[in-house]
Amino acid sequence: MRIARVIGSAVSTIKVDSLRGSKLLIVSNATVDDELYGEPYVAADAIGAGEGELVLVAEGSAGRHTDLTAGAPVDAVIFAILDSLEADGRTTFRKS
Repeated sequence: MRIARVIGSAVSTIKVDSLRGSKLLIVSNATVDDELYGEPYVAADAIGAGEGELVLVAEGSAGRHTDLTAGAPVDAVIFAILDSLEADGRTTFRKS
């Protein structure tokens, strides 16, 4: 799983039946200090995340283990919104 920041959304009205009703969000991986890195990618949203939120993303086959994504052609799914992060004894993120 990865820490990521939601940076946008992707709208698709025509998609496979297993993804109908699914919200697709654009995310960028983030360090524990909330520095973005790598190429942005699309993740299915299983929990109602919104733009700007820090989230946890499961990738690969793990992305298909939620009620929303079971059996769907999904490579990444947002499964948690972070309230805080602590690393090396210091709080690096706290949701406001």
